[in-house]
Amino acid sequence: MPDYNHSNVQVIGCTYYHRDTKNTGNRNLLIEDKNGLVTNCPYPSYNPLNYVPDQLIITEEMPNLANESEMPTSETPQPEIPKDKKKDFVIPDCPGKNDRRVGEFTSELRTERVKGYKRGDDGNGIECITIYEDVPFIDQYIPTPSTLVSTAVIASVAATTPLLLNLVKPLVKNAIKKLTSRKSKNESEE
Repeated sequence: MPDYNHSNVQVIGCTYYHRDTKNTGNRNLLIEDKNGLVTNCPYPSYNPLNYVPDQLIITEEMPNLANESEMPTSETPQPEIPKDKKKDFVIPDCPGKNDRRVGEFTSELRTERVKGYKRGDDGNGIECITIYEDVPFIDQYIPTPSTLVSTAVIASVAATTPLLLNLVKPLVKNAIKKLTSRKSKNESEE
């Protein structure tokens, strides 16, 4: 049967033990020597307030409402109304910084593009309305002329590069042979 003492029994709340209990075997050290007392609190705990209504000491004085006269009154301040000033209307740019550019497609499907912008008929002309146009079927799949030209140039360079290498390679080989033969002649003469 295991030996249970105060140092190996888990209880809810805090456990108190003395640092020298194991060395001396004296359980009374918990009471006699408070300097070596260690507290182990594995669970949250608290010490409740000692609430005894008869022993309460009230430190705040209660206001005496019977002796007070009428409550003091104060006048509400009258706000100063500013004189009418003409407001300067700021008309925003049309199109704005975040709007699409004219000619730009509205989606990846390329079914619509921005044709232009116009001011709204809201009286002040503040609203900026985007005007869209439908894109013909052919324009949806055939790129612009500038894109066609740049793609054709890239394709032609890529296709002719092996041919150019076959022409240039023998020329470079002959030039290297001539240079090395001249160098060897110069070295043999010395």
